[in-house]
Amino acid sequence: MVLSIKTRRDAVGLAAGELLVDGGWRPAADGRTWTHVHPATAEDVGTFPVATAADVDAAVRAARRAFDEGPWPRSRAKERIRVLRRIADLIRAHGDELQALQALDNGVPISFGETYAMSIECVADVFDHHAGWVDKLGGETLPGYQGGDHVVLTLREPVGVVAAIVPWNGPLLLAAQKLAPALATGCTVVLKPSEYATFSARRLCRHIVEAGLPPGVHNVVTGPGEPTGTALINHPMVDKISFTGSRAVGRRIVEASAGTLKRVSLELGGKSAALVFPDANVPLAGMTAMGMVTMGLSGQACVAHSRALVHRDVLDEFLENAKLIAGLVAYGDPFEPATTASPLINGRQLERVLGFIDRGREAGAEVVVGGERVAGDLAAGNFVAPTIFTAVSNDMEIAQQEIFGPVLSVVTFAEEDEAVRLANDTEYGLGAGVWTEDARRAFRVSKRLRAGTIGVNGFQVEPHLPFGGFKQSGLGREGGRSAFEAYTELKTVMMPLGDEVM
Repeated sequence: MVLSIKTRRDAVGLAAGELLVDGGWRPAADGRTWTHVHPATAEDVGTFPVATAADVDAAVRAARRAFDEGPWPRSRAKERIRVLRRIADLIRAHGDELQALQALDNGVPISFGETYAMSIECVADVFDHHAGWVDKLGGETLPGYQGGDHVVLTLREPVGVVAAIVPWNGPLLLAAQKLAPALATGCTVVLKPSEYATFSARRLCRHIVEAGLPPGVHNVVTGPGEPTGTALINHPMVDKISFTGSRAVGRRIVEASAGTLKRVSLELGGKSAALVFPDANVPLAGMTAMGMVTMGLSGQACVAHSRALVHRDVLDEFLENAKLIAGLVAYGDPFEPATTASPLINGRQLERVLGFIDRGREAGAEVVVGGERVAGDLAAGNFVAPTIFTAVSNDMEIAQQEIFGPVLSVVTFAEEDEAVRLANDTEYGLGAGVWTEDARRAFRVSKRLRAGTIGVNGFQVEPHLPFGGFKQSGLGREGGRSAFEAYTELKTVMMPLGDEVM
């Protein structure tokens, strides 16, 4: 690669990392740091502190004090709305900088910022959207059941101290999806970004503090799962954990929550299917499915439709158009407009994806395009050529496991019932796509699919839509009213209006 990512780093002006605890930025207690290796060039591009258990304890205790004694949970709706909208304004004002830092984090190309779901505008819209809920979501009044002159009402109150743990593939948007509803409801937060995408999330948090939050309401601890993440999920003063990431870590969080019965929201990935019927716009379906597992994040997206269930009569047409997109993928410097896709996040993920490809071949699946690591000028980076498998049976590993790379597994079907059965035959249930020109079929199939978000002839993530999964894809929803409710507790109040005893 001609242009060093370090040169881009210097142009962005990356500052030394610090932890945010109780309104102040400071180094880790023991001075330990993590060096971030850029996935496109294997260059060291910056460091940040690794929060110790003592650092995490200080952050959680600050959040606890801010919740129990501070003004934020008791603030007026008008004040919270003002702060959240100010955050949105600051995000838009510093959009270019935030997008550049995200490219330094995970190598997602600047060009992908034109896609709404990965744009700075979408991040800002998340805060604007949740600001709109602050003065609208309340309780209700209920009639007395046994008679008498009394009133019964319910209140929605903030759940308390929230541990928000964010992955590396969408560090800005996924942080916003947790922080915005938590702050809007009056909770206090300790955020832990991924160790593979810390720079952009930390800069976002500087703008959040700048918007006028009281000290301790928003805290940031950086570092890997050990020791930082473990200390956070096990802390007894945390009331709720909101996590996006792998199933393995999700299970650990459920176990950790049991001791104090923490509230938990989990988004744990998927193996989403695109169902392509013979009456569909097959060229668009092929290009879209392949685009979801190649363009931008190179398939490193939880809801990517990495299984294509294609009617056997249109298989050739589907593959022709999927291969067209594979040929348009351009790897390279994420700051160059011509670059369309990112590297895999680290060497471990590179080897994992290549292992899936090798085992897919051994199981009898056929590689139509790709199937190898990209060499030449890009050999230092974690790049895998866009890969399409055919002759895939739905019980193969490449059709069942989340690969998280630029790999599309194509399974054929003959009838609608078979397509639905194949789509549901997975431990996951995050998303799906239905491609057909028959409106009745589209709705009929959508109702039968066991997945949290169904796209008909397209797919889009938007701030006002509830997003989450069935089965082992997680617990709870982010976005819209569902997200707001996830950060509140419901309280019932009964009060007599006369002298009688209820």
